[in-house]
Amino acid sequence: MKKTAVPINSNTKISFIGAGNMSRAIISGLVATGFEPSNIMASNPSEPKLLSLQNDFGINTSQLNQEAIDFADIVMLAVKPQLMQEVCKDFIVTKPNILFVSIAAGLTVSRLRDFLPKVLHSRPLTSHQNTPLAYTANIVRVMPNTPSAIGLGMSGIYAQDSVSSEHVGMVEAIMQSVGKTLVVKNEDDINTVIAAAGSSPAYFFLIAQAMQKCATDMGLNKQDARLLVEQAMLGSARLMQDNPNLELSELRRQVTSKGGTTAKAVESLQQADIDNMFANAMQAAVARAQQMALDF
Repeated sequence: MKKTAVPINSNTKISFIGAGNMSRAIISGLVATGFEPSNIMASNPSEPKLLSLQNDFGINTSQLNQEAIDFADIVMLAVKPQLMQEVCKDFIVTKPNILFVSIAAGLTVSRLRDFLPKVLHSRPLTSHQNTPLAYTANIVRVMPNTPSAIGLGMSGIYAQDSVSSEHVGMVEAIMQSVGKTLVVKNEDDINTVIAAAGSSPAYFFLIAQAMQKCATDMGLNKQDARLLVEQAMLGSARLMQDNPNLELSELRRQVTSKGGTTAKAVESLQQADIDNMFANAMQAAVARAQQMALDF
């Protein structure tokens, strides 16, 4: 499917604080959708990472975070949660309407606001006004997942009511360049996004790993076993996508003949309490996200 241009003003400038895999994925998606590389900057201490981004996408780069802040209308905070406070503490912000977008798991808007400058400096309105003007930082939280690297990501988005619909729309457009988005109304729902989408590729890989091992134990070679599993998972995902009006339980019933091999396999999984296993796993992800909000 041909991608369309990102519906963001052509003069909008986006900076990425951090040049890791997720920054690369989003930058790649933006450029692929027609966003002008000259309107993108990435900052990072590692020069090789910056050179790689510059060579691959033609964007601006800097080893100084402040240069990226000064450049941007939208700042993507793409650093690890435990590093966020240290990274943000020296920011000097001169644009009152700048938008900060965090992709760090666990850090609440309130915590992020503590990390960011409390006064966004503005030019005096008159020659007699020498006191900097105070503004509330515009902050949006985003939880993407690793399939964003191939344009098949799923990102949850949360913003407080004080953030304009225009800003939320810009964030949606950025993240839709690497997949689909879901805007949630409550900040706690971002933790559910983490459990159901952010972390879930690892669940699927774990299932695939277990199935591959079982198939090899039954006599197939490793490559053939992987082919069977990955194509079955891909096809199943496509069936879900192509049948949005069918309940997942109905899709399962359609492939489960009464008394057949699939029925026996499903029965075994249910006897092992697979529902509770996944409930515990997802709740553990949520609990860790909640703890991270306190730790960092």
